[in-house]
Amino acid sequence: MKKAIVAYSGGLDTSYCVVNLNREKGYEIHTVIVNTGGFSKEEEERIETRAYELGSKKHTTINVVENFYDKCLKYLLFGNVLKNNTYPLSVSAERIFQAIAIAEYAKKENADCIVHGSTGAGNDQIRFDVAFSVICPEVEIITPIRDEKLTRQQEIDYLKSQGVEYSWEKAKYSINKGIWGTSVGGEETLTSNKSLPSEAYPSQLQENESMDIEIEFTKGEPTALNGKKMSPTELIIKLNELGEKYAIGRDTHIGDTILGIKGRVGFEASAPLILIKAHHLLEKHTLTRWQLIHKEQVASWYGTLLHEAQYLDPIMRDFEAFLTSSQNRVTGKVFLTLKPYQFELKGIESPYDMMQSKVAKYGEENEAWDSRDARGFIKIFGNQLKIWQSFEK
Repeated sequence: MKKAIVAYSGGLDTSYCVVNLNREKGYEIHTVIVNTGGFSKEEEERIETRAYELGSKKHTTINVVENFYDKCLKYLLFGNVLKNNTYPLSVSAERIFQAIAIAEYAKKENADCIVHGSTGAGNDQIRFDVAFSVICPEVEIITPIRDEKLTRQQEIDYLKSQGVEYSWEKAKYSINKGIWGTSVGGEETLTSNKSLPSEAYPSQLQENESMDIEIEFTKGEPTALNGKKMSPTELIIKLNELGEKYAIGRDTHIGDTILGIKGRVGFEASAPLILIKAHHLLEKHTLTRWQLIHKEQVASWYGTLLHEAQYLDPIMRDFEAFLTSSQNRVTGKVFLTLKPYQFELKGIESPYDMMQSKVAKYGEENEAWDSRDARGFIKIFGNQLKIWQSFEK
């Protein structure tokens, strides 16, 4: 029997893969779930039980949360990366780390093949296949959903024919949850005019009274929440819990897939959006104009290449070095207020706040120049415009 490592999530697509390859193709199935911050201990245990019920010979859980933050998420935060000014790359970022973990596990287990449940129209198939082909090129890649062009209803009908219960209501929405946000896909996101209903999101509004919070950053990384020191991953998890009670971070992203078609997905990412906006505000006070301008370009490329399955390209390490260097003075506190469905940035405190310079302050006070200096600067500054305009009749 060929040993097949299934990149398992417990959802519909990977459940189909396990049953079909085990019962009809005769593969020895080893299921592997990679936790990027989306599963509790109880959920991991339920998924493991389900995997064995479906026919897995061996089930393994790999936790990559800390590695995911250290090697990716902190750079998305340093760059304030929002795809199309909207999406914090929740799934785009985590897929490559899931793929790397599975590829390394497959090599260790001397697997004959790796199986994933991606469709033939999305980005995930490329992210998985690229990582597998680079890290373990000798291992065969099997993709039943893509190869058989299956719809979700066909998968459900097949599982039922095999005596496996799977309700349509459970499979109506495809939900991928991780520490950097949750994506939600459904029949509405396949249209251009319909929005996801509130009940499609994993968390619901629980708090109506506003709450003031304080986030502290040290060299760009979040290190304290409301005065309590904690690791960045602990802070993200805690902030997600707070934000989700206010239903903060819901939106719909429309973007270009790697294949060149438009794609639409709903998402909920309370902590990522709060942190990115808070971090960006702190940067606007502590970085120079040229740092801010060039950072935007580097961050845009970093997010684009990460989204398009290029994480393993060495240019990404170059971008990470630049982004890390830019954070040397991004230290201080950011004050915010959480409200139902939104949050408000109040202000910052930082020892590197350039707005509080003793040399000059915005408005009327300054010690660096007098009126004659200002007039001379303005005259020279506008000189090229005067030359150009002099040729106009």
